[in-house]
Amino acid sequence: MLGDFVRGSQALAAFPDDVRLGVELHRHIDHYTDALPDVANLRRCFFAPFRRYSGIVIDLAFDHELAGHWENYSNESLESFDRNVRILLAGNDRLVPEQLRRFMNYADRRGLFAAYRKESEILLSLSGIGGRLSRPNPLHQVDEIWPELAPRFSANFEFIFLQVQSEVADWLKSRSSTTGSWSE
Repeated sequence: MLGDFVRGSQALAAFPDDVRLGVELHRHIDHYTDALPDVANLRRCFFAPFRRYSGIVIDLAFDHELAGHWENYSNESLESFDRNVRILLAGNDRLVPEQLRRFMNYADRRGLFAAYRKESEILLSLSGIGGRLSRPNPLHQVDEIWPELAPRFSANFEFIFLQVQSEVADWLKSRSSTTGSWSE
């Protein structure tokens, strides 16, 4: 989660090696996913004024798909995962930027990760993101295009997610030595 809240290499340098690795992986996943042809095809389904914000919408749509099908990808329940994320963040509070702390307070109030199973929560989250952006945007109106796009997100998610999982395994493997420790 730090990957969304730590900006730049100088800020990243302040974290321990294992945390930096996690942030770098988060950034790699974002870059890799955005470059996938199937994601590019999804972006083309958006028309103005939504096209500029399609990446944000697709990202949350995939969060919705993952939450809705969590049991296909993890033996741990989403609620348990959610609880463990909070325990991990609390145990490393000194590393948590204020902006992430504020987000987690919001997430706690809404039960956000499990709530992402509901389309209404995704649409509310998109509206909230739009309200925090510096320029006027249509994210508060995604409900107008969601019924047309949601089946496309659903149809593409599993294939894209499997590609991302494979890429993550390769990325992690490329950073480990034969002893299993992380290389610089």
